[in-house]
Amino acid sequence: MAIDTEKIKEHIRGILIALGDNPNREGLKDTPSRVAKMYEEVFEGMNYTNHEIAQMFNKTFEDEEGLCCCGNLVYVKDIEAFSYCEHHLALMYDMKVSVAYIPNGKVIGLSKIARIVDMVTKRLQLQERIGYDISEIMMEVTNSKDVAVIIEACHSCMTARGIKKSSAKTITNTFRGKFESDLSLQMRLK
Repeated sequence: MAIDTEKIKEHIRGILIALGDNPNREGLKDTPSRVAKMYEEVFEGMNYTNHEIAQMFNKTFEDEEGLCCCGNLVYVKDIEAFSYCEHHLALMYDMKVSVAYIPNGKVIGLSKIARIVDMVTKRLQLQERIGYDISEIMMEVTNSKDVAVIIEACHSCMTARGIKKSSAKTITNTFRGKFESDLSLQMRLK
């Protein structure tokens, strides 16, 4: 699916008119184009399935020395990200995503974990789905069933409008495999 920037421009222009403003005035005349370009960037992940993202960042290293087979935990904590809520098109910000897995014969390049997070968060969605999608992709790339994704984020649909609770944070946990039932593993993620 390609993002249709021409339709975005058309609709942003219509929104400006619906808001009672003049889309031809100096400060707004290039806004539809700027928004279309921004949407192309911040929603890039919508162009790809989870499987395609897994293929894109499938850079792993075989565990030739058996170091990964000892129950070692790989944990990348506090990857900064943002996304947009599908309910209000509102920004999910100050997002910290932490991803852990227990290697199963191979390890993924650490920067690839952050790249997976970036691509998954560039979609309209729910925070819960972000964790699910990251875990699915990590399981495919690493061949590990033991994956955890912890996300903490502020949602502007709660902080800037509606209930206006500026310090509210939403925390979601997605536990797969051993992380689902092993409390000691879950505690290692604190």
